[in-house]
Parts: sequence; structure tokens; C-alpha cells
Amino acid sequence: MRLKAPKQITFWIAVAIAVVGIVLKLVNIPPLSGHPGWVELIAFVVLAAGTLIKGL
Repeated sequence: MRLKAPKQITFWIAVAIAVVGIVLKLVNIPPLSGHPGWVELIAFVVLAAGTLIKGL
């Protein structure tokens, strides 16, 4: 399995999702505030997919 750097847009999308997860830990937003860890996990999965899938 060969790993590569993700595209810049994929990286910034993962960063934005991670920032949303951090904000959810600090601010009470009713539909999502109970799940900030899942939001951060999604950010990690997006970033990991960007390193594993060619063209992402």
C-alpha cells in the first residue's frame, strides 16, 4: 500500500470538520453537541481517505 499526501482541498476540509468538533466541545449546539468525538473521528477518516485513495 502506497501512501501519498492528500490534495490541499481534502486537507482543509478535514481541518474545518475538526475545528467544528472542537467548537462543539466548547459551545452548546443542541443537535450536535452530544457528539463532538464523532465529528472529530469523521475529520480523521476524511484525512486518512485522502492519503489512501488516489485522486482524493
